[in-house]
Amino acid sequence: MTEKEVLLIDQAYNEVKKYRHIVQQDPYRLTYHLMPPVGLLNDPNGLIQINGVYHVFYQWNPFQTAHGAKFWGHYTSRDMVNWQEEPIALAPSEWYEKNGCYSGSAIESDGHLYLFYTGNVKLDDGTRETYQCLAVSADGIHFDKKGPVLRLPEGYTAHFRDPKVWKRNGRWYMIIGAQTLSERGLVVLFVSDDLYHWQELGAVGGSGMNGLGDFGYMWECPDLIQLNGKEILIVSPQGLEPSGYFYHNIFQSGYFTGKLDYKAVQFQHGPFTELDRGFDFYAPQTFTDESGRTLLYGWMGITDESEPHHPTIGSKWVHALTIPRELDLRGDHIFQKPVEELKKLRNEEMSLESRNHASLDGVGSAEVVIDFQCSVKGTFEADFRHEAVLFYDSLKKEISLKRRNVKTGLWEKRICCIDSLEKLHIFIDHSSLEIFINDGQEVFTARYFPNLDDKEISFDGTAPFSLRKWNLGGVY
Repeated sequence: MTEKEVLLIDQAYNEVKKYRHIVQQDPYRLTYHLMPPVGLLNDPNGLIQINGVYHVFYQWNPFQTAHGAKFWGHYTSRDMVNWQEEPIALAPSEWYEKNGCYSGSAIESDGHLYLFYTGNVKLDDGTRETYQCLAVSADGIHFDKKGPVLRLPEGYTAHFRDPKVWKRNGRWYMIIGAQTLSERGLVVLFVSDDLYHWQELGAVGGSGMNGLGDFGYMWECPDLIQLNGKEILIVSPQGLEPSGYFYHNIFQSGYFTGKLDYKAVQFQHGPFTELDRGFDFYAPQTFTDESGRTLLYGWMGITDESEPHHPTIGSKWVHALTIPRELDLRGDHIFQKPVEELKKLRNEEMSLESRNHASLDGVGSAEVVIDFQCSVKGTFEADFRHEAVLFYDSLKKEISLKRRNVKTGLWEKRICCIDSLEKLHIFIDHSSLEIFINDGQEVFTARYFPNLDDKEISFDGTAPFSLRKWNLGGVY
């Protein structure tokens, strides 16, 4: 570890110590989500399970509640319920990463943990350089930086980042989010035999490729996975215009179902589907755990004009990760469900049967499951502390979530279509909502910041429903 790296890490921990009390006393602090100890959190990185230990790294600026030179923070767990904060994994100390250790992924090889990440460099003339870098650990905690292993190929701008690495048939592959010189977003595939030397195979998908029209000026955080025998390309395209019910956040995250031809270097795919229909979901990453499940975390936030107005900024922190979700492919559609381990957080169960109305008071952090005796005919409404409202209309076949914008105070809405409403699975934290519809067919994720004196949540519908509710404990 270099002298500069030691200095940066010490400075980061001084920020944690300086503001620990004000951060922990924030009433909007979450109970069962991973958050930064101070400053700003964004993308989940390096998700992996090794020797029974789950590792979650994340983008972190410890010095500001704004974006800047990112570190990699690090949590570990043996059960995805009880988490331990580990030493800082990466600090932007070297010339090739001096403006940030940007997002990336993790793999295990020969008993070592390998982190691939993007080194971000901003020059004095305002231009940018980008390097794909490697750090290696024997113990999963302390990392030895190996420096750049891949430099910017010809034909792309310096918006070239977020390497995701996997192994197939004895060879290593890396996919990277990129922008062409003509400002089209796409993803580029590379191959390696030793993890240190990489050969470009070519772009496998993107704006203007594989039958896709104009589809954004940059594709971030690519992730190629397999579900039920099909290949899924998850990506976060920037620059999509709103269309009907779709693409109403400033940036989107979603997936294409298809097949990657490694020889022809083409990914033939179907349409793009958004992973989450809420306000605060971006830069998801997946991993396969030792039991074979494909699990996903997302950044429960987004960079837009409202970001600087989050109330938690006054308490020196902002943003969190989503709860972990297990993915399943049905047809060509991904269903998401909360991981089973979260049930260990449950306590104080309450049940209500055959109701058209239910009211819960004093709710801070809770899990609520609502089962409808049949598909809802008419309407259903869930009011969360008068600051967010979920509404279903069976005639329009629309379900919507609205909340107050933290900048303007005005109501804003996200809508999607479902044929019927049969089940809701809702995770409520002090300032977040994650709503799983019909076993995860659709999901709404949102931060919201209710009046601290208002703890009431109510449910009203024209069809009878049963309700089960648990209070949830913390994860630290």
